[in-house]
Amino acid sequence: MQGSLITLAVAFIMGAVFAALLKAFIADLITPIIALIFGKPNFETLSFSINSSHFLYGDFLNNVFTFVVTGLAVFLFVVKPYESFSARRTVEEEASTKECPECLSEVPIKARRCPACTSQLTVVN
Repeated sequence: MQGSLITLAVAFIMGAVFAALLKAFIADLITPIIALIFGKPNFETLSFSINSSHFLYGDFLNNVFTFVVTGLAVFLFVVKPYESFSARRTVEEEASTKECPECLSEVPIKARRCPACTSQLTVVN
């Protein structure tokens, strides 16, 4: 239990630091590039008014960009490598066992008899 709690604490801290890093990346690099396209150096000042109500939508746009880039970064740097690692591990695990033709239980590849039904098996080298 303590190992899992420590792992969770480290993951939480790293997630918070990663979020701050991505927020700075968006604010300092991505937003100026987008600002070059649209001609506005700072999105936080973007706003509009309807019937004397003032709506500041620029900060919302900054947060949308942060969310999209964070999601993309997590997908590319966490999800995809984990799926790749897990697929390789599954292939390695499957290669160490075979299925008994009689009782369909999992048997080590080099076994000559099934431990469940004692039927003779062909040995795979």
